[in-house]
Amino acid sequence: MGMTMTQKILAAHANLKEVHAGQLIQAKLDLVLANDITAPVSINEFERAGFNKVFDKSKIVFVMDHFTPNKDIKSAAQCKQCRIFARKFELEKFYDVGEMGIEHALLPEKGLVAPGEAVIGADSHTCTYGALNAFSTGVGSTDLGAAMAVGYTWFKVPEAIKIKITGHKRKFVSGKDVILYLIGLIGVDGARYQSLEFCGDISQLTMADRFTICNMAIEAGAKNGIFPCDDLTREYLKNRVNRDYKEITADADAEYAREIELNLDEIDCTVAWPHLPENAKPASDKSSKEIKIDQVVIGSCTNGRIEDMQAAAEIFKGRHLAKDVRGIIIPATQEIYRECMKRGYVEIFLDAGCVFSTPTCGPCLGGHMGCLAAGERCVSTTNRNFVGRMGDISSEVYLASPAVAAASGIAGHIEHPANLK
Repeated sequence: MGMTMTQKILAAHANLKEVHAGQLIQAKLDLVLANDITAPVSINEFERAGFNKVFDKSKIVFVMDHFTPNKDIKSAAQCKQCRIFARKFELEKFYDVGEMGIEHALLPEKGLVAPGEAVIGADSHTCTYGALNAFSTGVGSTDLGAAMAVGYTWFKVPEAIKIKITGHKRKFVSGKDVILYLIGLIGVDGARYQSLEFCGDISQLTMADRFTICNMAIEAGAKNGIFPCDDLTREYLKNRVNRDYKEITADADAEYAREIELNLDEIDCTVAWPHLPENAKPASDKSSKEIKIDQVVIGSCTNGRIEDMQAAAEIFKGRHLAKDVRGIIIPATQEIYRECMKRGYVEIFLDAGCVFSTPTCGPCLGGHMGCLAAGERCVSTTNRNFVGRMGDISSEVYLASPAVAAASGIAGHIEHPANLK
């Protein structure tokens, strides 16, 4: 029996000819990632275990992105602990204020992930890098602490779900709508500990679309999401990745737990209502206009790329936020921040009444830069809308694309971009 893309990568990193679903393996790692929240826990475990060296100072990445610039004394102490560890072990990839970006946008931008590689991170959205034909997944901080020392970890080889892309994207539809539609179809546990393996006419999906889709694979319970390489992938990697890599394709006789066809012709702008990403409804649903909102957030590791900034700017241009609606725009990296300035997007956002922030995860996890008070509602391009995710437990988060978030901010309620005058 043949292997899926994920199984091929895991077999290669376990030095095995083949692996099968359910098999327990030890696999070498190409990259190990942590941030300012998870790295301190990993460092504590690393030290508690008595480790006194890291496996490779070039393959451990620390990104200070969640509570930076530091919002309080505790977050400052966490970052200080990371800085001390990074200096002690001479970590080559330490990204702090002024150089950092939101980790899952920063690593691909820096060329730190390539096809065929195996990456773990102490953050559940590490699965983002599957867009680059890599195996990437989130792990606990304890596992990561050990991996920093030994350079490998254990996995149970996942089953796979084959997602075949057909049709053509409608106007205003993006990868965010595609993944919300899919999660609405299969549920938040519909791919539990399975690999979402995308195939078919993937040329319909931009790299930004693919990053967003793989980023939210975890919201369907998946171990990882992964795309094959195509010309778009290779163009993205050009001038970013200067090392050899191997593109991975699934075998023709690979075994899948099930197969799903996603016809893009059938997918419209989609919003996930509280309090689960699976509560997906079309943005044009009649009940959407009844949802008066207090805030929109456009950014995060899910939708903070330049394409997302462009989509929002095109909606905001010449328009203004509705009365009593706050707009927060957060580019995912410094490079994206600079590009927004060059293209004139910053002026558009400011003219629309929005604030434009330094890169940070901030409001996504209710950390800072946009927490919600009791009873407030937010349309957000982030990835989770659990109870209390962005603030008070009585607040509500509606997940949407940048275009829908911007249109909703202008309308003052959930709105389809096509309906704006």
